[in-house]
Amino acid sequence: MSERLPREQRLFIGGAWVEPDGGHYEVFNPATEGVVGLAPEASREQVHAAAGAAREAFATWSCTTPEERAVVLDRAASIMQRDLVPYAELAQAESGATTGTARGMQVAVSVARFKRYAKGAAEPVEAALPPQINEAGPMGKAGVLGALTVRQPVGVVTCITSYNNPWANPAGKVAPALAMGNTVVVKPAPQDPLSVYRMAAALEEAGAPPGVVNVVSGARPEVGEAAVDSPDVDMVSFTGSTSVGQRIAEVCGRDMKRQLMELGGKGAALVFEDADLDSAVAGIGTTFSFYSGQICTAPTRVIVHRAVHDALIEKLTGYIGFMKVGDPREKGTIVGPVISAAHRDRIESYVELGRKEGARVVAGGERPAGPGLDRGFYVAPTLLADCTNDMRVVREEIFGPVVVVVPFDDEEEGIALANDSDYGLLDYVWSGDVARAFRVARRLRAGGVGVNTIGRNMEAPFGGFKKSGVGRDVGSYALHAYSELQSIVWPG
Repeated sequence: MSERLPREQRLFIGGAWVEPDGGHYEVFNPATEGVVGLAPEASREQVHAAAGAAREAFATWSCTTPEERAVVLDRAASIMQRDLVPYAELAQAESGATTGTARGMQVAVSVARFKRYAKGAAEPVEAALPPQINEAGPMGKAGVLGALTVRQPVGVVTCITSYNNPWANPAGKVAPALAMGNTVVVKPAPQDPLSVYRMAAALEEAGAPPGVVNVVSGARPEVGEAAVDSPDVDMVSFTGSTSVGQRIAEVCGRDMKRQLMELGGKGAALVFEDADLDSAVAGIGTTFSFYSGQICTAPTRVIVHRAVHDALIEKLTGYIGFMKVGDPREKGTIVGPVISAAHRDRIESYVELGRKEGARVVAGGERPAGPGLDRGFYVAPTLLADCTNDMRVVREEIFGPVVVVVPFDDEEEGIALANDSDYGLLDYVWSGDVARAFRVARRLRAGGVGVNTIGRNMEAPFGGFKKSGVGRDVGSYALHAYSELQSIVWPG
């Protein structure tokens, strides 16, 4: 995206584009440090007005037919596909994603998710239960009772989205929520909110009625707090850090609001002595390249059998050597910038902490230098060896292109090390013995396990154990997440 004069974005509330009470703040390009645009700063009152508009719209949207909702979602997908290139340019400018990632993993995934839930709107919401024969008693005469379960929309859903994917992440919340008949208030990450406003414009063009989709942004924490504590909000869907998720959960608990929490991760990659090391390295290496490690599903914590420890370290080091760090717009760039200077400094402080804890810096560990890297928030892909499970670099989520390596001697120790974590989102197992790989996978305390792959089946439930989250989404599980289960009973 070419640098342009900043344009003042307005809020989207009740079907209208509204001037923000708090003025605007600058959104920066992580690669150039230039200003991408001016994002609106909503007031607390405007956030509550957005929730009120969603509440009002819920009365009619929840009563529309699945076919009507599907038409809106499908049209929105077509509009996003039509404008994929400029949308991707904007996403790249405000998130720092490489061109391939911005097009293929951000906007294209958003298109796919809207198409998926256009179909999902028609999935059955009713299920019959076996009739029950009751004897005569205090509750009435003898008889047969039929029963039916019905999934109903929750109501108004606040969607608080992450900065690492300003298209796919909100699409994974908004599309299934709307498909189920909910209305939404979207509060995008403050670092890259402009793409979410483009999504709202696509939905408006697609025919979403006023108030069904509302977008409010702001750099101040009060904006997110208002989106959670509004009395009109019935559910909060949040993707982000565990610490923020815990605070949101406390607020939701006071009013018994429903929650879907996709939080932090410290994915264990368990590599056995009979593993295909090239396959393992290619999978682990995505931590360095994919979103520059800013992804909660990354295999950042490598737990490797001592027999292949040195060989794996050597291969990972060689893999890093082929990674071009630089401007994400340039052909051949594999590792772009991280989201901000503050986050770059945080990642670098973890690397320095690792040194102090006794880890050996095998690769990286220094700010990358070279043509075009004098500006932008770049972090060199970093590999830390000689780590132990009590180190903070092993236990805490760094959220950057940093991999730590811990050796193990036998299967039981490997499993114990993998499970010795506050997190449990996605783990991975590499072994040539498929029976063992599946046996180990069943014992890992994680919401998902990849066996000899980092690939994901996009119909499989996604979510975490422990402090990695609450609830499951993706595929039909997302439709379930944005619904309440009601039972209806009648005399047969």
